[in-house]
Amino acid sequence: MREDQPTPMRRVVSLMKVLWTLSVVTAATAVGAHYGWVGHGVVGALALGFVGLVAGYFLSRPSMIMQLLT
Repeated sequence: MREDQPTPMRRVVSLMKVLWTLSVVTAATAVGAHYGWVGHGVVGALALGFVGLVAGYFLSRPSMIMQLLT
């Protein structure tokens, strides 16, 4: 059996999902690192940057948030 080839629309949707995830994770990490840097210096920037990374991953997938809440 042959697998179906991805259509151009599926490729665009996949690309949009990747771009969305990267942008949300990057933004959340940057915000966490900034607040950590301002409040607590290098250690705070590393710690809150990591927290932002994890939070960004969960924010980029709303279905995962709903599973955790129910």
